[in-house]
Amino acid sequence: MHTSTAVAPPELTERQRRPLRALAHALKPLIRLGAAGVTPALVRETERALHDHELVKVKAPGADREVRNAVFAALAQQTGSALVQRIGNVAVLYRPARPYPKRTATIS
Repeated sequence: MHTSTAVAPPELTERQRRPLRALAHALKPLIRLGAAGVTPALVRETERALHDHELVKVKAPGADREVRNAVFAALAQQTGSALVQRIGNVAVLYRPARPYPKRTATIS
């Protein structure tokens, strides 16, 4: 199985986040956090969803705001994904399915 814990999360600028937020607007949450928080099984399921979809909504139970933010940040860090946005108890994670090759200018 693909493990991304060694992969650094993508650094996104605000210009890159804007279209991702627009795409995520119509998505339904694929991952629902339980009372156990961020478990190894939840991390594996989130990695699978990110591998399949690249952009994933995650829903947390209605807990304290700081607790939710910490859980979302931990999940993003453990899956090597970028936290695109947090609104209430829903967060959007993004990780490209495969790294894009760097372009090199070649002039013949």
